[in-house]
Parts: sequence; structure tokens; C-alpha cells
Amino acid sequence: METSPQVTAGAVGGVWRVSVGGCWNLDTPWPETADAALGGLADQRLTGLTLTASGLDSWDSSLLVFLVQLVRRARARKLKVTLDLPEGLKRLIEMAFAVPPRAGAERETERGGAFERIGAAALALPPRIADFLSFLGDVSIAVWNLIIGRSRMRSHDFISAMYECGVQSLPIISLTSMLFGLILAFVGAVQLTQFGAQIYVAGLVGIGMLRVMGAVMVGVVMSGRIGAAYAALIGTMQVNEEVDALETLGISPVDFLVLPRVLALMLMVPLLTLYADLMGIIGGYLVGTLMLNLNPMQYLQATAQMVPYRQILIGLVYGTLFGVVIAIAGCYQGMRCGRSAMAVGQTTTRAVVNSIVGIIVMTAIITIICNVLGV
Repeated sequence: METSPQVTAGAVGGVWRVSVGGCWNLDTPWPETADAALGGLADQRLTGLTLTASGLDSWDSSLLVFLVQLVRRARARKLKVTLDLPEGLKRLIEMAFAVPPRAGAERETERGGAFERIGAAALALPPRIADFLSFLGDVSIAVWNLIIGRSRMRSHDFISAMYECGVQSLPIISLTSMLFGLILAFVGAVQLTQFGAQIYVAGLVGIGMLRVMGAVMVGVVMSGRIGAAYAALIGTMQVNEEVDALETLGISPVDFLVLPRVLALMLMVPLLTLYADLMGIIGGYLVGTLMLNLNPMQYLQATAQMVPYRQILIGLVYGTLFGVVIAIAGCYQGMRCGRSAMAVGQTTTRAVVNSIVGIIVMTAIITIICNVLGV
């Protein structure tokens, strides 16, 4: 018949003597005296620890865990440890302490204070900025090599990238832009109908879409669709060491992977912006003619009269810069991806966030410049 685990402890001449016995298994909790045996090592008068076994029956790793804790606490206090145990148990304890833990191997669970984290982030910022500027320099060199005819970019990759970010994006651009035009017209109509000025909905929708909102809608959609795709594609190639293979073959990854995608987005986003402007105006047209009972020709004439053509040029400037921001953010995160599946997911998320933040910052900068120039 198996007996319950037993622990007896006491101090004899400055030595903490602990004796174990009974049956130890994982299904049976430690005896209450086990905590007292562990706590007794805090006595500052102790000079050593002796472990013995008396009436010990069957045992498993639960006994080993208990004894290892005793030995670890004793060694932390630099006490002399004597093991008077069965040979197999004694050998396991010695093996547990045969190799000291490597410094820094344990996972840190403590988090620093707010100021400490802010300071760490500030110190990590300059290397990141330098790395990003280095990437921009590589892209600039790739563009120059393309101009002088020394680029390794393939025309097939450029055309494929244009098709991916242009033609395949038309359905989602059509839907979002038309719906945004509808929303913009509804918002304007709520106030304008109170003054009998429904016709000014045409100017509101036209200027809003052509000047900035069409480009912003395209930029946000392309950030989630194309920027994330670029980051995931290049990041996966990093995991599979395909980028390293290109460098081994003497092929610049920037020329081969980044340049065609940057040029494709820089060219296609302005064209998509024009298309989004048209779909937004159509959405406002539907609201004006079907909901506000405006004459179709009157709505079109009001749009042409109220919307200066320079608004189209401003929208194209927005779209071109947004395309560069999205391509740079996606490709940069992909090129700096780690070598694991988790890193690819994190890279994709960062690419989308950086693209959207870049679009917002760029919108603010261009808007301020336009206001200063009076355009």
C-alpha cells in the first residue's frame, strides 16, 4: 500500500537537515511540511543543508522538483550541500546543476516604466532612420541606373506590377469611390437643402473628389491591397532566402524587386485617382438627380462651372506621391522582414500602418503648401 509523501526538517548544529519519505507522484500534493522545509533555509544562522531519504517508496519528478528547489535556495545562500540520497536521485540532482544557466537566456517578464520605454524608443529611432535613408538611397541609385540604361529591371515584372495594381484594383476602387461620392453628396445635401441650394452639391462633390478625397480613397485602398501584398511577397522571399540568392548571383534585389513596383504604383495611382474622381462624381450625380430632383444637364453644367481644372492637377500630385509612399513602405518592410512566418505577418501589418500614416502626413504637407501658394 502506497503511503503519502513525507517531509521532516530541522536544524542540527547549524545544518538544516531535510528527510523525505513515502510515495511521491504528480497526482499527490506536497505535504504541508514541504513549505516549512523550504522556508527554513532563510535562517541566517545556517551553514549547510543535508538531504536524506527515510522510508522512501516510489517517486517521480515531483520529488526531484522539490529537492532541486531546496538545493537552489541553499546554493543561493552559499550553504554547503550534502546529498545522502539514493544513487539515482542523487545523480539526477547533480545533472540538474551540471550546466549553469546561460546569462540572458531567461525570458524577461518585467517591463520598465513609461520613461524607460520612451527612452529606449528614442535611442532606437536614429538607427531606423539611417536604415530607411539607406534604403531610399538604394532606390534612388536604381532609378538612376534605369535612366542611364544599366538597370537589371525586367520589363515583364514592370508590366505585371502595373496590371496587378491597376486593372485588378478597378472593382474595389469603383465601389469605394462611388459610395464615397454618395456619402459626400448626402452630407452636403443635409445643410444645402435648408437654403434651397441643392445645386451646390455638384461643386461640393466635384471639388472634394478631384482635389484630395479621390486620391486619399485610392491611397487607403491601395495601402491595404497592394502595399500589404508587396510586403508579404518580398518578406516571404526573405524567409525562403530568395533575396540572398539574388545577391549571390550578383543581381541587385532593389533593381529586381523594388524598382518595378515603385514605378508601377507611381504611374498607376494617378490614373486610378482620375478614375476614382469620375466614380465619385457619378455617385454625387445619382444623389443629385434621383434624391434632390436636380436636372441632369443642370448638374453637369454646375460641376463644370464650379470645379476649376487646376483641382485635377492637384489631385494628380496627391496620387503620384501617394503611390511612391505606398510602394516604398511596402517594399522597405518586405526587404527588412525577419526569417520566420510570424515576421511576415508583422511586416505586412507594419507596411499597411506606415502607408496610411504616410498618406495622412503627405496630405497635410501638400495641403499646407497649396494654401501658402494660394492654389
